[in-house]
Amino acid sequence: GKYSIMSISNRELYKQIRVPSNQKPPSPVQSRAYRGLSTVNPGNKSNVLYDIALIKQDIINHFHIRQGEKLGDPEFGTIIWDAIYEPLTDQLKEVIADNVTKIVNSDPRVTVESINLESYESGLIIDCVLTYLPYNISESMRLKFDEDAIQLDN
Repeated sequence: GKYSIMSISNRELYKQIRVPSNQKPPSPVQSRAYRGLSTVNPGNKSNVLYDIALIKQDIINHFHIRQGEKLGDPEFGTIIWDAIYEPLTDQLKEVIADNVTKIVNSDPRVTVESINLESYESGLIIDCVLTYLPYNISESMRLKFDEDAIQLDN
């Protein structure tokens, strides 16, 4: 016969709820949606800010590669790691600024507006003003090249 909710014991109710859910195959839709999460930042409502963060990360990744390290492209990468302990002469500043400009401008989404270099006790600070072309947004980016690490200071 028919049962009212009151006449079913807690254990039976638990079984009734639980057994069918155990038999249900995992939904493929969920796994597709999960993969899609990698392309959006759920905590960030602005696609522009997220895209700019990705562009910055691409630039920083490029600066992690010493010039000559990439097989098949000896010009790729930065000279900064080799210059980090050299005295920062005007000539060296110019060479580094050219290298930074070349690296940033190799990304079609960005252009360099200005570069300022300073040395400090354990490395180099590079302040650059970049314009993110798709959005026409300019922003300064400070990179600290410190022995074997790069820090991004905003």
